[in-house]
Amino acid sequence: MERYSIEPATKVRLEDFDPDDTGDFKSKPDAKEKLQGDCETLADLQDKLYAQARYGVLIVLQGMDTAGKDGVIKHVMRGLNPSGVVVSSFKQPSAEEQRHDYLWRAAKALPERGRISVFNRSYYEDVIVTRVHPQFLGQFEEQARQHDGAFWKTRFRDIGNFERYLADNNIIVLKFYLHISKDEQKKRLLRRLNDTARQWKFSVLDLQERSYWEQYTQAYEDMLSHTSQEHAPWYVIPANHKWFARLAIAGIIVNRFKKLNPQYPKLSPEVKDQLAKAKAAIEAES
Repeated sequence: MERYSIEPATKVRLEDFDPDDTGDFKSKPDAKEKLQGDCETLADLQDKLYAQARYGVLIVLQGMDTAGKDGVIKHVMRGLNPSGVVVSSFKQPSAEEQRHDYLWRAAKALPERGRISVFNRSYYEDVIVTRVHPQFLGQFEEQARQHDGAFWKTRFRDIGNFERYLADNNIIVLKFYLHISKDEQKKRLLRRLNDTARQWKFSVLDLQERSYWEQYTQAYEDMLSHTSQEHAPWYVIPANHKWFARLAIAGIIVNRFKKLNPQYPKLSPEVKDQLAKAKAAIEAES
């Protein structure tokens, strides 16, 4: 699964990545056992991560509309202890958020050590959506239009520094771009419109944003090219097949957790003695 990672300073062209790729797996049933095993392993590692409280983990999910971010959260995180996981969605900023720097709302949602935070969209919206729609930049719109390249490079630099700061403070950052084709998005939008159980997910804005497909693609390529770092890599995940995207992301997260090698805290002799006395007292009860 590491083959989907973007090396730092790589010029990314999304057309070089096949959204239909399913790696070594031919079908959803073929991958079912592997995904189940990874989810069970992840649950065990999360328990140790929580108990050890040495590292926090930030999982960033980005992608076009209908890319499958919600499904990844539902299926990959399903076995985790809810008390150790927080999911945050980043949509249009509130009035309060607009009065702060653009990283402020993300900083508020960062994980404590021992916990996992999942960002369903993230601070990267401020170099994606705002690039396609610079009017959302508010007081910075004119600056972005006049100094287009320099403005976005500054934001890329700031995000890189932010993620370096997180890494230095034992917050592990894993970033996934769910890569779907325009044709696949069309199929998914039509399924939403034709399925009464999914129609609530559809918004007229989905159709409007689809008309900016090429602009969004260019914005994502520039962002991926400038913000994949050794300590906070981007993974371009083939996502035309939802089952494979979930499998690939679960595998990458498990591998990263294994490298952290979280362990249950070792008890001091004094604590072990207290536990032994407590056990004896309980067993002596009539």
